[in-house]
Amino acid sequence: MSNQSLPIAEEAQSQVERHIMRRDEVERKTGFKRAHIYSLMKEGQFPKAKRIGMRAIGWDSLEVERWITERLAQQA
Repeated sequence: MSNQSLPIAEEAQSQVERHIMRRDEVERKTGFKRAHIYSLMKEGQFPKAKRIGMRAIGWDSLEVERWITERLAQQA
C-alpha cells in the first residue's frame, strides 16, 4: 500500500517515531503554553499526559501528532 492511499492521520503516524514528549516539546509542536494545554486536557480536547516517573509526565508523541493532524484537517 502506498502512502498516497493512506488517510492523513495514518500517513502522519508512519512518518513520526513514537516517543514520550515532555511539556516543552508539546508546547513547541502545538504553539500552546502550559496553562492552555492543561485546560484542553481537562476539557477532554487534548491527549492526556501519562505519568512517567515520580514527578514527571509526558505525552505519547503519536497521540499528539494525531491531534495536530485532526485539528489541521478540521480547518481545511
